[in-house]
Amino acid sequence: MSRMDKLSNHRTAIFSSGGKTRVVYVNTAIVEFDGESVTLRSGGYETVTTKRKMNQASRQFDLGYSVSQRDFAWYVTKPDGVTVPFSDGMTIAARGAA
Repeated sequence: MSRMDKLSNHRTAIFSSGGKTRVVYVNTAIVEFDGESVTLRSGGYETVTTKRKMNQASRQFDLGYSVSQRDFAWYVTKPDGVTVPFSDGMTIAARGAA
């Protein structure tokens, strides 16, 4: 059984450059973050695996958001506790950003 709190390296890579960290799943940077913001992308693939990897990245890097699904729609609970509808390429404030 896979760990739910840490990203696996199966079809997943983590890159850091220019002050930003990117979690790439297949060919999409599904999570991109720095100290100010977090950008989430599904690349058009709103799958269980993409959502799981987004949540694993949040836990692994202590980003403070979570992605959930209700009635086939995705939602993001931001670090401040507010839940908003997911939109591909959305950017939210990072945990602790002013």
